[in-house]
Amino acid sequence: MPSLGASFGRGAATTAQWDIANANCVMIMGSNMAEAHPIAFRFALQAKEKGATIIHADPRFTRTSALSDIYAPVRAGSDIAFLGGIIHYLLENDLWFKEYVLNYTDMANIVEDDFRDASELDGLFSGWDPMTRSYHIDSWQYKGEMARSELAEHYAQTSMARSETFKPGTPGNPPTDPTLQNPKCVYQILKRHYAAYTPEMVERVTGCPKETFLQVAETLARNSGRDRTTAWCYAVGWTHHTTGVQMIRAAAIIQTLLGNIGRPGGGILALRGHSSIQGSTDIPTLYNLLPGYLPQPKTNAPHSSLKQYLETETAETGWWANLPKYAVSLLRAWYGDHARSDNEWGYQWVPKITGDHSQLPMTLAIRNSTIRGLLLIGQNPVIGGHNTHLLRMALPNLEWMVVRDIFENEAASYWYKSPEVERGELRPEDIKTEIFLLPAALPGEKEGTFTNTHRLIQWHDKVVDPPRDSRSDTWFVYHLGRRLKNLYADSVDSKDDPIKNLTWDYGTQGPLDEPVVEAITKEINGYTWPDRNQIAGFADLKDDGSTACGCWIYTGVYPTNDHNQARSRKNDGPDGPGTHLGWGFAWPANRRILYNRASADPDGKPWSEAKRYVWWDETARQWTGYDAVDFQLDKRPDYQPDWPAEPKGMEALSGKVPFIMLSTGKACLFVPAGLRDGPLPTHYEPVESPTANPLYAQQDNPAAKKWSLPGNTYHAVADSNYPYVITTYRLTEHHSGAIPTRMVPSTAELQPEGFAEIPPELAAEKGIENLDWVVISTARGAIETRALVTDRLRPFEIAGRRVYQIGMPWHFGWQGYATGDIANTLSAIVGDPNTTIHEGKAFTCNLRKGRLRAGT
Repeated sequence: MPSLGASFGRGAATTAQWDIANANCVMIMGSNMAEAHPIAFRFALQAKEKGATIIHADPRFTRTSALSDIYAPVRAGSDIAFLGGIIHYLLENDLWFKEYVLNYTDMANIVEDDFRDASELDGLFSGWDPMTRSYHIDSWQYKGEMARSELAEHYAQTSMARSETFKPGTPGNPPTDPTLQNPKCVYQILKRHYAAYTPEMVERVTGCPKETFLQVAETLARNSGRDRTTAWCYAVGWTHHTTGVQMIRAAAIIQTLLGNIGRPGGGILALRGHSSIQGSTDIPTLYNLLPGYLPQPKTNAPHSSLKQYLETETAETGWWANLPKYAVSLLRAWYGDHARSDNEWGYQWVPKITGDHSQLPMTLAIRNSTIRGLLLIGQNPVIGGHNTHLLRMALPNLEWMVVRDIFENEAASYWYKSPEVERGELRPEDIKTEIFLLPAALPGEKEGTFTNTHRLIQWHDKVVDPPRDSRSDTWFVYHLGRRLKNLYADSVDSKDDPIKNLTWDYGTQGPLDEPVVEAITKEINGYTWPDRNQIAGFADLKDDGSTACGCWIYTGVYPTNDHNQARSRKNDGPDGPGTHLGWGFAWPANRRILYNRASADPDGKPWSEAKRYVWWDETARQWTGYDAVDFQLDKRPDYQPDWPAEPKGMEALSGKVPFIMLSTGKACLFVPAGLRDGPLPTHYEPVESPTANPLYAQQDNPAAKKWSLPGNTYHAVADSNYPYVITTYRLTEHHSGAIPTRMVPSTAELQPEGFAEIPPELAAEKGIENLDWVVISTARGAIETRALVTDRLRPFEIAGRRVYQIGMPWHFGWQGYATGDIANTLSAIVGDPNTTIHEGKAFTCNLRKGRLRAGT
């Protein structure tokens, strides 16, 4: 989540699920929390029982809306206009938490004189290069040159090197104007940027009635401050947009202005797509990260040697000054005794990326025959990918494909059962791909950990062995690696060294030769080298090869040779503080609320007794509280750096700044580097929209990743051939691509068939009744499904015209007991410029009554 990293320093939820119960208000947007995250939603209901107000803003009226006190209807894709309206309201009415913001954020920082805002350039920021469709960001910097550490999850996920994003200079804090009168200070820039986001404009752009919008803004302001806090929850309803990163950024700005970050009952809860998505970014399946959010080396950056890599990526101030310790310890964990100081600790064996290798470009690389083989582990892109007709037509270009899943999914069966085969567009006898289907194990058939949505690592035991040839993913990867090492054991070719030199000594157990997962967990935690004594905390990691660590942020999960903290299940009980420090392990260092130094005022005292959480104990001369403190324990609140001595690392941060992963220790309301599409969230229409942008001449995100090519045509603005908005979503009864639920009769019958939600007004215009067959089409493809006529989706009046929205679950395919056409056949390959995440939550389509296959 680069947006949270850009704002606060870490790209993860700032709070714990259970802390939502301490909120005075819960704002849910970009999420149908009650249906998609029902376990987390119970904490919102606990807050409501104690008097909290729940607000839900969403295109659809859902179970979350029904259980909320305020429901705000918002047109799909217009979220930043709504959020920008809240920022405008807080600034214009002077409702922001001044003591918190002035001490803990960049509000008073002065930006370079040549910076120009989107309000001045009709939707563009200064530095835009139309030839490269990208920004030069020199003008976005705080005034004056300075060495800043913004290396964090946000920047790593943009594929930018620190050398690309940060100006060199002399250490020190940027110039500020505490009076907030300088026209180039962040406060004045914010006011100008959001001046147009009035309640009237919010209604015009989003369709949300002005009165409802004002009720939301007033409620948020009323429930924030010294004595009260608001929690914010979002999910993939925000991330799946070409402006997804900036939607989350806008929420971060609001929560920071209101003083809700780092405090109990506050924060931002990033609701992940399923149970260990957080873990798959911490120890990443992302192409551009190494474990612990270290940047993957690149060929197009000064990364040719370890020395260059560390010089380029290591920050001078803030916690990221410790990057060399984490990088060298990772290399020692991977390569063991083969990693030495005279061979750069094996750095040259780490693959270097050459560009964007994420799923959307990968789809096109398969189409172009650039990729010859594909290994899918728990992945079903024929359902979850985008423009899946293009993908299904591209898959025959592969020479081989391996699918590991618990059932034969659509990716494994496309060659004989897909719509393209039914229509004769593909013929099985013409498909050259050799396809292997390898049966996987269910969670209860393997042991390991989940890292859930609030960074909590929890161990789960194996209940039974998997049946017959089914094996765990750990088994598959371990034994694949073992066989590869055996194959290359006698090779003298240097290109085989990365495999030959890997440490692969986890051991096996049981009749299936399962790898010992606790041994892997111990390596992830880290230990001394070569004696392998477990390390209790990442402060003990070294850059001299004496420590090995698979993921520095997980250090502490297995702190001693005989203690696995992920197994721990001790809760606080009804009389405890409610932080549950004995339950599992939350990275980093078991901190449940990140940036919790901000729960105390600049002098180290709680903002109020009602929100007491972490504070400075003068007698003990250390920070203390109900949580593991996210700060240096012995750093006094009145500590100030000695700038003439040019302090480095944490010595450069004062005792008053809570955001230690950022170079100044202050949260960024204005982001000078690390995001590709601007320092401030700006309303752009989705790439496919029924209306022109009412705010700017710039229609959509100028930096959005687009691939205009045959088979991936984008619709024009207000295209009469595709006049309706479509949004996709999840159902409680199915899980993601629904392989675990569509294939089992008892779960399939809960939602046995695909459907599309259609507003009654649109249904009446089209002569459609409930359960009629309908055809939904885009320039990429067409599908048929049943109509569910419902007023859960209402029409909007947008810029003087009526806009209809259609909703469709994306779980269904042709396999299993619960079937339906694939919703993502309709969507386009287009991505957010920071993450290359697709835009599946807002695009345009057409609708008619009838059948597709019957040709009616």
